[in-house]
Amino acid sequence: MTRATTVRAVLAAAVLLVSVLITLTMSPRLGLDLQGGTRMVLQAKDSDTAKADRESTDRTLEVLRKRIDSLGVTEPTLTRSGEDRIIVELPDVQDPRKAADVIGRTAQLTFHGVQGPDEPAGDGPALPDEEGRTLALGPAVISGAGVKEASAAFDAQQGAGWSVSLDFHKDAGRDWTRLTGEAACHPVQDERRRVAIVLDKKVISSPQVSPTVACNTGLPSGSTQITGSFSADEARELALLIQGGALPVPVEIVEQRTVGPTLGADAIDASARAAVIGAAATALFITVVYRLFGALAAVALGAYGVISYAALVALGVTLTLPGLAGFVLAIGMAVDANVLVFERAREEHALRPGKSLRTSLTAGFRHAWSAVADSNVTTLIAAGLLFFLGSGPVKGFGVTLGIGVLASMFSALVIARALTETAARSRFVSDYRGVNGIASPGRVRTWINRRDPQLMRSPRRWLLISAALIAVAVAGILVRGVNLGVEFTGGRLVEYSTSRPVDVESARTALAGAGFGDAEVTTAGAGDISVRTGDLDNHDEYALRAALAEEGGETTKVRDELIGPSLGDELRRNALIALAIAVLVQLGYLAIRFRWTFAVASVGALVHDVVILVGAFAWLGRTVDGIFLAALLTVIGYSVNDSVVVFDRVRELWAKARRKPLSDVANLAVLQTVPRTVNTGMGALFILVALAVLGGDSLADFALALLIGIVVGTYSSVMTAVPAALLLERGSKAPPPAHTPRRKSGAGRRDPLDNGARV
Repeated sequence: MTRATTVRAVLAAAVLLVSVLITLTMSPRLGLDLQGGTRMVLQAKDSDTAKADRESTDRTLEVLRKRIDSLGVTEPTLTRSGEDRIIVELPDVQDPRKAADVIGRTAQLTFHGVQGPDEPAGDGPALPDEEGRTLALGPAVISGAGVKEASAAFDAQQGAGWSVSLDFHKDAGRDWTRLTGEAACHPVQDERRRVAIVLDKKVISSPQVSPTVACNTGLPSGSTQITGSFSADEARELALLIQGGALPVPVEIVEQRTVGPTLGADAIDASARAAVIGAAATALFITVVYRLFGALAAVALGAYGVISYAALVALGVTLTLPGLAGFVLAIGMAVDANVLVFERAREEHALRPGKSLRTSLTAGFRHAWSAVADSNVTTLIAAGLLFFLGSGPVKGFGVTLGIGVLASMFSALVIARALTETAARSRFVSDYRGVNGIASPGRVRTWINRRDPQLMRSPRRWLLISAALIAVAVAGILVRGVNLGVEFTGGRLVEYSTSRPVDVESARTALAGAGFGDAEVTTAGAGDISVRTGDLDNHDEYALRAALAEEGGETTKVRDELIGPSLGDELRRNALIALAIAVLVQLGYLAIRFRWTFAVASVGALVHDVVILVGAFAWLGRTVDGIFLAALLTVIGYSVNDSVVVFDRVRELWAKARRKPLSDVANLAVLQTVPRTVNTGMGALFILVALAVLGGDSLADFALALLIGIVVGTYSSVMTAVPAALLLERGSKAPPPAHTPRRKSGAGRRDPLDNGARV
């Protein structure tokens, strides 16, 4: 075993050991659909400056969403109920009372000059300071809205303990400099040299301006510390309240209780069985195609599952059923890096049959590296921007996607490489073609080599087909319309009390039979049934109640409220902005790494896939909801990944044959990457078919969206992106990429397993 292989094996073992320990010792945080959580109803109140109407309640809801994200609670559900109520559902919250205290506080932060120890002469308040002495304060100069960022920190060197650091916005920073400059004009022991920081009408800190600050000079606005003998929890809570922002109107908690999971035990069990069967089918498929090396890659994929799951648990990511399904799907897509390596190794072995198996495998890893790196970097860019710019479920998806990509690369380039390189050193594996899976070209490649189809001879033909598909999709959107779910449109929340206990699965089945298949059903409180659905008139409500009565006997309505969308306007706007920026950054990265024509073609294929997927759901009348949003984001990542792999091969071949027509180069690149495309797609399709057939109604739309997206994405990466790049290149004056041969570091040295004999 070489030194590099030994290092990879030790690193893989260490990471796997830590991951197994985390998996066995830490429990996952489950979402509302799997475990339930806490439901709070908040009542907005009028204040001196604002009325609690629909507009102010919606603004309050968005501030609350930011605070909840700061609490570390991902995948919450927030909806407006009526004109002035907000329903907050928090999954797996350990201390709901503390959460209620933090998210319900108004957090009115203001900064005042101190006029003296007596009653104020003007409009400013008189409040006791930290030691209980009354201070006369001037009017508020800066509000909490002027604070750009707030964070808790511990200062061990100065002995100040815990404090809160503030950074101001530009205008507020100038006000802070002026406020402290005016205070500095008074003597050192004068009370008027102090600045009072007030939170919710309580002085939390009133420091004196340093004697080193000159009159009318003031302190810089870059960073200011609030000190006040805070404990660690108090400092973090204060920073959270300031960072989240002040509520536009005060809120009062009028109801708080636990709610059950939106999915019943039968649905969860069915989805788990489907995931296991799909993952097993994927492992079996890659083993059949690549024999021993495929089996070793399947072992690496199992390790990938353990590592990524442990990372999700360690980071406290909330796991929902669509998230877990996406996680299982990622196992199928993680096979892509292994397929890339094995197909390149097959090519190397076919070109140089006298070389040893280990040499071909090493060459496969080396040549596949650029495609693996570029495709994963583009996905990581999207994941990072979705995390930093998005909120709510979009932010959570960015975390899950980023972890999946990193774990996938580690699995393929460290674990799978250590296993396959160790196996390649065996003479038995090297000598028997039917064992190793690399020495034979494979059925797909053999068929392509025999037929040699000229797919890129007429690129406009493929673009016309893509344009026709887009036209059909747009027609579906315009004619049938997009059936938006209750998360986007709002609807009605009705709760019922039944004389006989009814579990969630039975209630959902009864409602589906009555025509309410899209209704979200949970238990609430002591056995009540809560139904969240779209537009519901009184006649439909009566039919819904009658359907429940067949299962639960006498059914009484205990709550009936109109609710707003949980994916509100600001969240949707932020999601679109994050997605647009992610696409633009990917466009720039691909333009730098490849050519601008390749980058534009890749993004064009992405838009093609999105429009067709939305159009397909419009024609089918399927609901576009939060689950569909997760599937759409997954398809976007898959589409870019697929296009990058094809263009990486085009770049490589074109650099070696600069005088050859690009259409011929592109055709050869497409044919060489078809085996990888087919095998990767098949690995993902096994899992998706299992989820669609066996996963139950809860995952049917999710699996259908991904099935459509992956099929369309596989097509567009070859038949849309490449023809588009060919047409763009015809109008481009940029020269083709130059190819500079590089001497291999191992040139001149014979492989230990290569005896030099040739036939």
